[in-house]
Amino acid sequence: MPRVCTVCSHEDRAAIDSALVADASFRRIATLYSIGEQSVRRHRADHLPASIAKAEQVSRGVEAVDLLAELKELREKAMSLLLQAERAGDIRTALQGIREVRSTLELWAEVQGELDRRPSLNLLTMAPEWLQVRATLMTALAPYPEARSAVVAGLMALEAGT
Repeated sequence: MPRVCTVCSHEDRAAIDSALVADASFRRIATLYSIGEQSVRRHRADHLPASIAKAEQVSRGVEAVDLLAELKELREKAMSLLLQAERAGDIRTALQGIREVRSTLELWAEVQGELDRRPSLNLLTMAPEWLQVRATLMTALAPYPEARSAVVAGLMALEAGT
């Protein structure tokens, strides 16, 4: 006789399904509802209704479209106010308008994925000493070819930014 799914028979199944669709961690859900983590994993894999997952994806897509529409509206409004200030000869307000339009365009580009503000680290330009450290590492690892290969692969990945 097959086992009954702990989550399917749980009194808070709807809440557990919602948490799973929202990508909460299995451990957190298991702790919150006093069930096993493996039970949560099995339930998500075998029993979580596909329609719930699909509905959540559609909902997220609608929210993203709404955000983009609001950003577009904000950009148009800022541009309109900038043009009004320019026509009125109000230089101070026009400059403020330019700053607002720029800020809105930056946010638009960031949301669209065209602007990445995350800091990046380039050891070659930040610390020229890095070349000496790398050479010393390679020399020290020469008697250990497997370790040297692993270190080279890791360093190359770091330098490539991955």
